[in-house]
Amino acid sequence: MKTLKGLETWHEFVKNKNHKNLSDFIDDDAILYSPVVFTPIEGSFMISRYLMAAREIIANNNFKYVREVCDDENAILEFVTKINEITVEGVDMIKFTEEGKLKEIKVMIRPLKAVNMLHQKMGEYLQKMNG
Repeated sequence: MKTLKGLETWHEFVKNKNHKNLSDFIDDDAILYSPVVFTPIEGSFMISRYLMAAREIIANNNFKYVREVCDDENAILEFVTKINEITVEGVDMIKFTEEGKLKEIKVMIRPLKAVNMLHQKMGEYLQKMNG
């Protein structure tokens, strides 16, 4: 099976929290659809900030991908994690460019109490980043 270009870089970022080359990995015209923000987030700089926050909050020590479905440019990655004793289930739907850069990511989360908690924690984290 052919490996989807960019997927290995994504897994490296999530697993090792490696964000050194994150801005190089994100396409300039990338779009992020957040489970807690209605308006799509656009551009490498803003998306990298949201991904760094998500990496800390969602991709914690309890995080693991449980299913992966891919084609030539898309990956659908189902995950489970625990945040503040709440089990969180979700899906990362990722589209990559031909060069393997992140072009689009849509994150879906359940249950509602997890979405609400995530909204609060992401807001707090991003507020600290803006200092």
